[in-house]
Amino acid sequence: MKPTNTGDPEYFHKVVDCQYACPAHTPVPQYIRLIAQQRYSDAYLVNWESNVFPGILGRTCDRPCEPACRRGRVEEEPVAICRLKRVAADFKDDITPRLPKAGPGNGKKIALIGGGPASLTVARDLAPLGYELHLYDAQAKGGGFMRSEIPSFRLPEKVLDEEIGYVLDMGIKARFDTYVDSMQAILDKHYDAVFVGSGAPRGRNLPDLSGRDTADANVHIGLDWLANVAFEHVKTIGKRVIVLGGGNTAMDCCRTSRRLGGQDVKVIVRSPFEDMKASPWEKEDALHEGIPIIDNHVPRTFVIEDGKLTGMTFEKVKPVYDKDGHRELVPTGEEPAFYPCDDVLIAIGQQNAFPWIERSTGVNFDAHGLPVLNKVTLQSTRPDVFFGGDAAFGPENIITAVAQGHQAAISIDLYCTGKDLTARPAPDVTLVSQKMGIHEWSYDSAPTEDLRLTVPLADLDRALEDRKLEVELGFDLDAAFVEAERCLNCDVQTVFTADTCIECDACTDICPTSCINFIANGPEDDLRTRLAVPAIEPEQALYVSGPLETGRVMVKDEDVCLHCGLCAERCPTAAWDMMRFTYSVTKATPNLMEVG
Repeated sequence: MKPTNTGDPEYFHKVVDCQYACPAHTPVPQYIRLIAQQRYSDAYLVNWESNVFPGILGRTCDRPCEPACRRGRVEEEPVAICRLKRVAADFKDDITPRLPKAGPGNGKKIALIGGGPASLTVARDLAPLGYELHLYDAQAKGGGFMRSEIPSFRLPEKVLDEEIGYVLDMGIKARFDTYVDSMQAILDKHYDAVFVGSGAPRGRNLPDLSGRDTADANVHIGLDWLANVAFEHVKTIGKRVIVLGGGNTAMDCCRTSRRLGGQDVKVIVRSPFEDMKASPWEKEDALHEGIPIIDNHVPRTFVIEDGKLTGMTFEKVKPVYDKDGHRELVPTGEEPAFYPCDDVLIAIGQQNAFPWIERSTGVNFDAHGLPVLNKVTLQSTRPDVFFGGDAAFGPENIITAVAQGHQAAISIDLYCTGKDLTARPAPDVTLVSQKMGIHEWSYDSAPTEDLRLTVPLADLDRALEDRKLEVELGFDLDAAFVEAERCLNCDVQTVFTADTCIECDACTDICPTSCINFIANGPEDDLRTRLAVPAIEPEQALYVSGPLETGRVMVKDEDVCLHCGLCAERCPTAAWDMMRFTYSVTKATPNLMEVG
């Protein structure tokens, strides 16, 4: 293998697994260290720089960072990264004086369609550059689906108002209660660019199921029903409720039903429990609130008696997987199952809908009804129209919408300044030694053995009586410190200098995971098998040095390294150094926050 090019910003970025897994590439270890130092405002602003909505995401994020967390390789549970983000939001001081303001006008005017996380991110990134930003949204307040689809017991309205307000206060001209029904009408206003962040607003239905039309008064599309609850158009539901679907929307529907009078609430899903799309913690919360989840049941009919919905029948199935892992649901041959109900909530997915974009505008769509986009620039087939969030590639999550908002803002700025959209600015990267003395570093390198803490919950009886009472109480500061100390500081990299190595092998002796090797070079497939502990995870790189005096090379398996720093402490020649790596995702504006 050739020597590793550690000058490539993506090399060490990939080693910081949590940050790399985050679509917005939030510098997780950096803000966790700040929390341990009781610098909550700084921790918040580090988050705000990249993900824009720390308080919202600290409660609702899908947490792609946590399965990637290196702590999960030495213990059963990863660091509670998401809930530590909430700590920064809950305990920060007033940070408004530190937030950027709108820049001097540059003469360019941008339309933002939809007030969700993607559009708000574009607005946040472009406002300091002097763009005039007009945001259109059909709701009375900003937030999009964050406001209408996430129940208040998970995401309090005051948190939404605060963090959306930080963006709107940057001089955004918001036109709420304004439904856009024509792209051409927007284009006729002569905007320099248009960003579409309208989400995936249409919930899937079961129109062909027997009895659907007759039962219509008591059958509700989950997305629409949650929005009606959020805006207090709906305040009650029947005592017996069936929720169809296995995603997070289904979990929100069933838990909201319990708070609106549902006494016998069931989730019935066609897939096996383990295959449900809902996040594991969302399923746990539903079960904690006494809601059974019945899996492997495919809906067949709405049962109607005397013109009224009385229940549903389901075909029982079992999953069969082929050698490639593809699943087929096969009927078991048992009698159909009947479940009584007064109301049914259908939460089986959502899809995009663009009836308001005239095809004559030059915005093209594919066979699935999604816009035809450049996947890097998010530019549509009409050069001045860009997409992001669920409106771009279908339903995802808030943090993905934020990440796409950053990229769309870059594209819009490049487009409006007449530059090549494919020439993307490089990320902001630094690599700085943490050495304070011969064998002393400026960070705590000793991994703790603390197990992951559980977030306390509100009293269940009280929670089920009040749909606006937040269920999760969050960590207090003592718990936050203990949880923060579980972080292994994966952004502090082990950096090797071959010229000063004397091949004493002291680092291999002290390494707790035997991830350092001094061996003869060879092809990667061969090299991976000859390490002291074979490197079986090809997705994570091997760190390979140039030739040493003996002709051997140093090979370190980045997958199992704990960044403990023992190699650097033990090395007699300082061939190993611990260097803090920072990676700030590319944005239209330079870094808005400077936090040491």
